[in-house]
Amino acid sequence: MKEFVIKLNSMEEAKQFVNITSKYYFDVDIKSGRYTVDAKSLLGIFSIDLSRPVIVEIYTEEYADFCEEIKQFKQK
Repeated sequence: MKEFVIKLNSMEEAKQFVNITSKYYFDVDIKSGRYTVDAKSLLGIFSIDLSRPVIVEIYTEEYADFCEEIKQFKQK
């Protein structure tokens, strides 16, 4: 499992993020506080607090391409 922090600043960015995650076969979750949602679910993402950065968890060892696609959302 790999995890890192992202920030989704708008509904449009959330849609882009879901479109990217949906292309991959492995599971991707988003954690915000005590809540965890499926990162491939737009409704799930809208149900959490996006005013703060969230944690993305990727459940695979082959995540290089995925990380490259979502680098615009990563927090430093």
